[in-house]
Amino acid sequence: MNTSRLFSLLFQGSLVKRIAAGLVLGIVVALISAPLQETIGFNLAEKVGVLGTIFVKALRAVAPILIFFLVMAALANRKIGTKSNMKEIIVLYLLGTFLAAFVAVIAGFAFPTEVVLAAKEDSSSAPQAVGQVLLTLILNVVDNPLNAIFKANFIGVLAWSIGLGLALRHASDATKNVLSDFAEGVSKIVHVIISFAPFGVFGLVAETLSDKGLVALGGYVQLLAVLIGTMLFTAFVVNPILVYWKIRRNPYPLVWTCVRESGVTAFFTRSSAANIPVNIELAKRLNLDEETYSVSIPLGANINMAGAAITITILTLAAVHTLGLEVSFVSALLLSIVAALCACGASGVAGGSLLLIPLACSLFGISDDVAAQMIGVGFIIGILQDSTETALNSSTDVLFTAAVCIEEERKNAV
Repeated sequence: MNTSRLFSLLFQGSLVKRIAAGLVLGIVVALISAPLQETIGFNLAEKVGVLGTIFVKALRAVAPILIFFLVMAALANRKIGTKSNMKEIIVLYLLGTFLAAFVAVIAGFAFPTEVVLAAKEDSSSAPQAVGQVLLTLILNVVDNPLNAIFKANFIGVLAWSIGLGLALRHASDATKNVLSDFAEGVSKIVHVIISFAPFGVFGLVAETLSDKGLVALGGYVQLLAVLIGTMLFTAFVVNPILVYWKIRRNPYPLVWTCVRESGVTAFFTRSSAANIPVNIELAKRLNLDEETYSVSIPLGANINMAGAAITITILTLAAVHTLGLEVSFVSALLLSIVAALCACGASGVAGGSLLLIPLACSLFGISDDVAAQMIGVGFIIGILQDSTETALNSSTDVLFTAAVCIEEERKNAV
């Protein structure tokens, strides 16, 4: 490969291909760094590992302010007074997201996965009981909002952003526009940081494999298998059960249609927002109520986040298992609730679910440093994980909308 093609691959084109290139180059550097060390006098993998450190610190820096403005702007600009059947669709969205997180908790306990971290030695300690988890949660909620942002108290940030967002729903349009502009500005900063993901992955992979060896890949492969397996189970078992509850007939023809015509496109675009026109066109072909799907599908792209809930839950439990913490199933169930709620804040941002991992990790006393490393792990496996997550999220938007519309037609026909 000549220099110009390598430059084009790393700096231009598809982010997926660039991350894949960074992953391959990181493995290559990890394999050759030891033989080259005697010749060049230093460990090449350790030097390029700085790129991974910078990338992770940049993500940690932008995550609190991103969540604060994104959630607040979304709630403040949400319109009041939708159609009556919108409530049923929203219930399905939230129920589907929670059930996905619950299934992820079961999968996390059934298939405990450990990953290799750069530094496992930290002051993390598991809470002794559910009461302690709830107390920590409440104390984080009532934290000073500025302190929550400065110290990356994600639960406090989320609580204040929700509160202010709801309080500002009756604010003037000018105020709402300012919030939207701030959210858009922070999202652009995140987009710039994400564009450097190939270099971050390159540094993370090189340093991890050089330090821990190829055994580190084993943990990533198992983690990816658990993640994708849970998402597939949600798509083809949990969601059909919810759809059958609504339409009272075989749900799989509808499920397959949505997965084939919406999920496949979303898999490659890796953006629920970009897939909205595809879903609206599919809703037209399914002869759904236009007044319903024109609202529910864009709304679903923001709050229907089953895939994100699975990612947050599985990666958090992987951190728990890696650190050897003892966590009760009831505490993990609380995690599924928190993951389902905070997953709604992951919409509209590439890798948004990964940025919310520190929030979930904080429930179990896991340090921000370890949580940030789990974000790095998420980016390493993100080529498949993020695509599958988006496919699940976006195809479910039109699936649940169709289920409620079909149920409405069935009731009217009686």
